[in-house]
Amino acid sequence: MTITKSHGMLALAIYLILVGLSGVFNFNLGQLSVAVPITALIAGVLILIGR
Repeated sequence: MTITKSHGMLALAIYLILVGLSGVFNFNLGQLSVAVPITALIAGVLILIGR
C-alpha cells in the first residue's frame, strides 16, 4: 500500500478519518475541534489548486 503524493488528497484523508472517529466513537476532540474545519479548508484549497 502506498500513500498518495497529492497533498490535497492526504489532507482530505486525514479530515475524513477525524470526522469518522468523532462520529463513530462519539469522540470529542476538545481543543482540537478547531483542527477539523481547518483540515477541511486546507484539503479543499489544495485539491482546487491541483496539489
